[in-house]
Amino acid sequence: MKKYKIAVIHGDGIGPEVMEATLYVLNNLGLNFEFIPVEAGLNAWKKYKNPLPEETIDIIRKTDACLKGPTQTPPGPETFKSPTVTLRKLFDLYANIRPFKSRPGVPSIHKNVNMIIVRENTEELYSGIEYSIGENSIAIRVITKKACERIARFAFNLAKKEGYKKVTIVHKANVLKVTDGLFRSICFEVAKEYPDIITEEMIVDSAAMKIVMNPSDFNVIVTTNLYGDILSDVAAGITGGLGLAPSANIGDKYAIFEAVHGSAPDIAGKGIANPSALILSSAMMLKYLGEEKIGKMIENAIDSVLSEGKYLTKDLGGNTKTMEFAKAVVEKLNKL
Repeated sequence: MKKYKIAVIHGDGIGPEVMEATLYVLNNLGLNFEFIPVEAGLNAWKKYKNPLPEETIDIIRKTDACLKGPTQTPPGPETFKSPTVTLRKLFDLYANIRPFKSRPGVPSIHKNVNMIIVRENTEELYSGIEYSIGENSIAIRVITKKACERIARFAFNLAKKEGYKKVTIVHKANVLKVTDGLFRSICFEVAKEYPDIITEEMIVDSAAMKIVMNPSDFNVIVTTNLYGDILSDVAAGITGGLGLAPSANIGDKYAIFEAVHGSAPDIAGKGIANPSALILSSAMMLKYLGEEKIGKMIENAIDSVLSEGKYLTKDLGGNTKTMEFAKAVVEKLNKL
């Protein structure tokens, strides 16, 4: 049996709790994992004065993938750089994949959502190029042809692989004519390589409204870094909340998997956080590693628990504890 070496960042706030639940599920799959804990985030900063220690980076390089809990990035000091953003750049994880689906038994605005947001993950305003000049502040928005080409191609390839019929290019080229204009034009150039897939475009504010009003019109959205980040929370809001939103950061040579949600320090230590997003992220990790069938089984088990309605965490209207939910998922897995 193949052995998978997985770097594990427990993270801050509710991170250790949802990670414990996720590892419990993974350890009950009959696969051969070696989980290697590494440190990053606010707790690492307090301990080492570095939110992303070099030892963490060195260990991650030697593993098959990384499973990351939420980390906390305070507004200051300026020397505290987001470990999440840093890891994305360091390992060139240019594609941020965020699937959003209506889940059975989950109260939500719409019941027919099945879309993926593909977000460019390495540049734009997240390049972090900012300056203060006197009383003024300036941020430089970086959009490159290379990044546009590869995220567009990733989005179309993903649509083809998953059987989606349409890709929507989301931008603000009507105002940001140079930067978003480049993103738009490159995406349409790449689209010519995929004649069997419908290509449409939409201004980002219109896309936000349409996600709320008629999300079933979307299959795959491809967009820039900031827009993808914002639209992800909109999509989560209509499908039951961030507690159900997984994500993958994928490059050509490595991948990191994490929940879309943050560290939620207000409920940390209470054992009430919903671990679904990170468990679903681990299912994406298994598919990345080639364990497609088992990854799908995890998703089906979570859907079964949610549909039954007996074990629901507080964010979904229940009172189930974090680990109780994980155990319910494992119980369903054992019956599949």
